[in-house]
Amino acid sequence: MLHELTICPNVDKQGRDASSAAYMFNDNEKDLDIIATYSDVSGTIRTCRVKMKDLSASWVLENPINVDKVQGSQVQVLKLKDTYQTSTPFQENVEQSTDDQQFQEGEILSHRQTYWSPVKFKRQILRQKRRDLRTAELVRQDKEVNKELQATEAIESLKNMDPVVKGKYSIWRKDFENPNADSTLKLMRDQIIMAKAYANIAFSKKQTVLYNSLLKQVMESLNVIGEANSDADLHPSSLDRAKAMGHALSVAKDELYNCFTVERKLQAMLVTTEDNLESQKKRSAFLIQLAAKTVPKPLHCLSLQLSADYYFHGYYQTKQEPYNEKLKDPSLYHYAIFSDNVLATSVVVNSTVLHANEPEKHVFHIVTDKLNFAAMKMWFLVNSPGNATIQVDNIDDFKWMNSSYCSVLRQLESVRIKDYYFKANHPSTLSDGADHLKYRNPKYLSILNHLRFYLPEVHPKLDKILFLDDDIVVQKDLTPLWDVDLKGMVNGAVETCKESFHRFDKYLNFSNPIIIENFNPNACGWAFGMNIFDLKEWRKRNITAIYHHWQDLNDDRTLWKLGTLPPGLITFYNLTHPLDRKWHVLGLGYDPALNRTEIENAAVIHYNGNYKPWLDLAVSKYQSYWSKYVSSGNYYLQRCNISE
Repeated sequence: MLHELTICPNVDKQGRDASSAAYMFNDNEKDLDIIATYSDVSGTIRTCRVKMKDLSASWVLENPINVDKVQGSQVQVLKLKDTYQTSTPFQENVEQSTDDQQFQEGEILSHRQTYWSPVKFKRQILRQKRRDLRTAELVRQDKEVNKELQATEAIESLKNMDPVVKGKYSIWRKDFENPNADSTLKLMRDQIIMAKAYANIAFSKKQTVLYNSLLKQVMESLNVIGEANSDADLHPSSLDRAKAMGHALSVAKDELYNCFTVERKLQAMLVTTEDNLESQKKRSAFLIQLAAKTVPKPLHCLSLQLSADYYFHGYYQTKQEPYNEKLKDPSLYHYAIFSDNVLATSVVVNSTVLHANEPEKHVFHIVTDKLNFAAMKMWFLVNSPGNATIQVDNIDDFKWMNSSYCSVLRQLESVRIKDYYFKANHPSTLSDGADHLKYRNPKYLSILNHLRFYLPEVHPKLDKILFLDDDIVVQKDLTPLWDVDLKGMVNGAVETCKESFHRFDKYLNFSNPIIIENFNPNACGWAFGMNIFDLKEWRKRNITAIYHHWQDLNDDRTLWKLGTLPPGLITFYNLTHPLDRKWHVLGLGYDPALNRTEIENAAVIHYNGNYKPWLDLAVSKYQSYWSKYVSSGNYYLQRCNISE
């Protein structure tokens, strides 16, 4: 690397200032002899003679001079720097020349002039950017290496940590020393496990005295623990009890401890515990399903009271109600609700009317079964929701609903379905998992649940209708849904898929070749519960016939389990227009961790799942969204002790 140049005096007097050593002279001018002083790789100071024209154009004079001043025997020292390198190393590492000559720099011009080539200047900027980027990258890598080293050190320190507290056999956990943890309760539970293990070993070795002693210790510890869930719930004598158990375990260890034997015994206990846990989970699932499908006593009372008054006051003798032209006016806002739950239906209607901008333009078409028809009719006779129009129909009055037309009715008459649901010796007991129990809910047998596939037959004069489940609550005006452009689709619904959840492969059996050939397993699912249907397009595409086709193919339940969502996904495949998610928020019947803001901003909230808001199983923090629409001070609710 060049550090200093000694310019010899054989130069033409027509020199000129230049910023680059290579451009100091042109081809027609005499060249300069230059003695270059530099340090090699080993650090040895060396000199060599070069010509000015031999220098690269990237070398620039740091203090250019006028060549005219270089005359006679006078020599001139010039400092050069390489534009491909930073200037700092050269400025800091300039070596003294080994030549004895005295160099003078008094002739250097105080006025420095630098002429840069635009190309060279651009290269210089790009090189600086590359250096900056590389520096930043090295700093980042260095930080990552430091983090990895810290993590490695932490892991090694954990490996070297001794979890056993010396001198305390059964008090082996570090959190025993932490007064803020429930260490005593944890300790006593661990002691009970070890005591049971040693008791079993003592029994197998016929050490009766030790066996009885350990069992006694276990019983006493269990009595002290009781129903405690934290140290605060424990009796003050619990620590003494833990110490006594510790002494008993120490004795058992001295007499019985064998690593292999204890390990096998703990493994056996673990397997037994897992089996018990699985059994309890199945029992819990069965009881939840039972509670979910059982009509609560207050609701049963409500239905009976309403039915009794309906017949007592002679409303059943009233001839058919006068024709109301609103029932078939396509310019109004029509709703379809199919339910056998009077209270739930009233909440849907009340919440919808309360938030409607023009209640008089809203028409509710309610269809129920024969058993609940009188109660539903009576409720809306005495609890008319404002100016809205209410129509209550009995599904048994739809004569076209028969087994020769409806696939579901025909299947329900089969011996196989009857055996599956109604025979006590059929494998529909606790031995089945929760998934099997789920599909034995009677709602899947109710034709009310499948009536949604016959909307054009139920409402032949309407063009659009909004379908609502009875476990929803309306929180905003829904009339803008009738203005949504479905883009030629039949069904408008909110999609429910997030990442891999709630896609078609969750609902349909894609091991069946019929399903594989016709549907995409990654297709997005959508929600039944709030759906806007274009009935004109429905009739044009003959959607009900598509439903019948697939329902007949699933006679043996190999394409999907029972229910209405799987056949709905199939029937409206590629015929569903996705609505904005704010229209319909689901999960209030099973997910206790929903976002409160999303719930409160939603137009409709849906209690899909087992934890319905009218059951004791309901998620308590979601109940208020539903209960505030229960008619306050209602005579029938008070008689049946139904509170808001």
